[in-house]
Formats: sequence, structure tokens, C-alpha cells
Amino acid sequence: MTEVLSQDEIDQLLTAISTGEVDAEEMGKSIDQRKVKIYDFKRPGKFSKDQIRTISMIHETFARLTTTGLSAQLRALAHVHVASVDQLTYEEFIRSIPNPTTLAVIDMEPLKGNAVLEIDPSITFAIIEKLFGGKSDSGPKISRELTEIESAVIEGVIVRILGNLREAWSNVIDLRPRLGRIEVNPQFAQIVPPSDMVVLVTLETKIGEVEGMTNFCIPYITIEPVISKLSGQYWYSSVRKGTTTEYLAIIKERLETVIVDLIVEIGKIDIKIKDVLALRLNDCIKLDVKTKDNFIANIGNRSKFECRPGTVGSKMAIQIVKVLSSKEIQDFEDIEEGGEE
Repeated sequence: MTEVLSQDEIDQLLTAISTGEVDAEEMGKSIDQRKVKIYDFKRPGKFSKDQIRTISMIHETFARLTTTGLSAQLRALAHVHVASVDQLTYEEFIRSIPNPTTLAVIDMEPLKGNAVLEIDPSITFAIIEKLFGGKSDSGPKISRELTEIESAVIEGVIVRILGNLREAWSNVIDLRPRLGRIEVNPQFAQIVPPSDMVVLVTLETKIGEVEGMTNFCIPYITIEPVISKLSGQYWYSSVRKGTTTEYLAIIKERLETVIVDLIVEIGKIDIKIKDVLALRLNDCIKLDVKTKDNFIANIGNRSKFECRPGTVGSKMAIQIVKVLSSKEIQDFEDIEEGGEE
């Protein structure tokens, strides 16, 4: 239904047009424009929004691991974070990167097919500079092919980065990425036909004061076998299950080394304040236990064992004769068994 303007609104609109605040021609154009979503049949979408979000979350983990790994390896401040995740054709990706550049062709075992990790030349040479002992955080932009020594060095860095990639994808698939080869000319890295759709993860990378982009390109055909697992529901359920089991194992391992106080309670009795004040040296206090009764061993404020007193050599000791039921221990074991299922 067409919206009808009030007289006041009409007067304000005429005033705005007469004073030049609003262009009548532009208004006419905006009215004619319809809110439509353009669909390009040459590049049909393969990934849903949910799958794009999941891929983004996976590579946020990858970025954090790479940040830590590069900082430790280079002994310099490094920062990597996900800038964007987009789907486009492989041809568009190849055209968008510089020549020469560092292109690592990666075998995505056990998936069939390859992926491409592209590192901006400024980042590549910043890494090489740090590993060769350079101290300069910034310098002139270098654009040339790598020497044999530089290629060998950057291969070692990429292999470490692929270890982070494997860990980031562990909740989806036991990925075993392996470096195939390194190219410098994008035209020589044709892993899929130019019209095939790919997902492009763009990572903003900073080494010292040098900034650049790192692109991770995964063809749709490569991750198609696990595309059903790239949903928010599957991702969160996998993360929760893995995290619960992992944390329980860590908690149990660390609790085993905690030092606690074991206190043996001989007995107790209720006594009035005036009787406490009247106590003197060598006075005897009658407890609520008999000489043949077992003592209670407490850990913290909880009773855990029944025991008998004795000696070992020249030191006093206790012998545990009964383990008291512990609901807390049973609950912990039940949780642990549930996490392993």
C-alpha cells in the first residue's frame, strides 16, 4: 500500500526542494531503485552463510596459533587475525594477488585436492630478515623471486604454520596438510579450473612494523566431503565435547600433585567456656570415644578414612581400616566417564 504524506510533510518536502537541500532528480532515481539482490550465474554461491561463519571461526583459531608460533620462532612481535572470509572464483583470486609472490601449494590429505597459501612478499621478506638476524622492523618494499636459501627458510616456516592449520581443523577432520611446492608466479599454481568456486580466508599479518596480507584459498571441491560438518551446530557440539574431555583430564592430572593436609581426629567433646578457663596443667579431659574405637582422618573439612593409631620406627603413624564413602569423588568419576563417551 502506498504511503500517504501529511500536509506538513508535503510542505517540508517542497521547502527542501526549493532551498536546494534535496535534489528532485536524485529523489526520482532513488524511488525507481528496487531493493533486489543481484545474482551472478557465472559465480553461483557454493557456501552458505553458516558455513562461511564456521570457516571463519576455524581460522580465527588458526590465526591465534600462528600468532603465538611466529612470535616464538622469530623472537619478535607478530600478530595474525582474520580480516575476511569470502567465496569467489579461482580466477578472481589469482588476479588479485601480486606477481611475484610466495604461493605454497598444499596437499590437503585425507581430502582430495589442494589448497593455496599465499604470503605477501613484504611479510615473506620480513620473516626472512628476522630469521637471518636482521633488526630492522621496516624497510623498502621488496618484490623479487626468492633465492634457494630463502626458499628453504620460508619452507620451514610454512611447515610450522601447517601444523597450526591441522590443529585448527581438528574438530572437523583429522587434516594432515603437507607442503607440495612453492611457486612465485600465480599463473603456475592452477590447482582447479579458473571458474571453480573457492573460499578465500584473508589474514591480516603484522611482523614487527611490517604489515601485509596472507591468503588461504580452499577450493569447494576439496572440502566438499566435509561441507556438512561446517555448520555452527556441529562445530559447537564438537568443541564442547572435546573441551570437556580435555579439561577433565587436565584437572585430574593437576589435582594429583596438589598437597593437602591429612588431620587425624582422636575425638571431641562439648565443653563450657567456664570449664575451658578453669583448665590447668595435667588436667584430664574425657573424650566421646573409647580406646578401642577407630579414629577419623580428615582431609580439609571432610572425613575420608577410619584409622587406628600406631608407630613406624620412632614416629607415630596410622593404619587406614576403612574408606568412607565420598559423593564428590563419585560425581567426578561419573562426569569423566560421560566425557569419554
